[in-house]
Amino acid sequence: QVQLVESGGGSVQPGGSLRLSCAASGSIFFSRYRMGWYRQAPGKQRELVAAVTSGGSINFLDSVKGRFTISRDSAKNTVVLQMNSLKPEDTAVYYCNVALGAINYWGKGILGTVSS
Repeated sequence: QVQLVESGGGSVQPGGSLRLSCAASGSIFFSRYRMGWYRQAPGKQRELVAAVTSGGSINFLDSVKGRFTISRDSAKNTVVLQMNSLKPEDTAVYYCNVALGAINYWGKGILGTVSS
């Protein structure tokens, strides 16, 4: 069974930063999987924010490029999303995701709120 445990959410003012961490555990070879983060804002569809493939390729949602970074530690099975220069429109529930083809594992989600 695969478990993804997220931490680091919270509430910040516009221009602030949040750091989200995801620790993965279970009986799969995580190094073969893509690891990343999705988010879902109220009334909107879930969208991919950033992900790192097994080969180290990274892709970002256009609206977060230049503000967010993502890193993974394959030895520890962790993935971290560093979010800087946050905007109110970044407010969402953020979900850790581990994927290989059609196989997807999800964390429970963690709330990040950007508000003055």
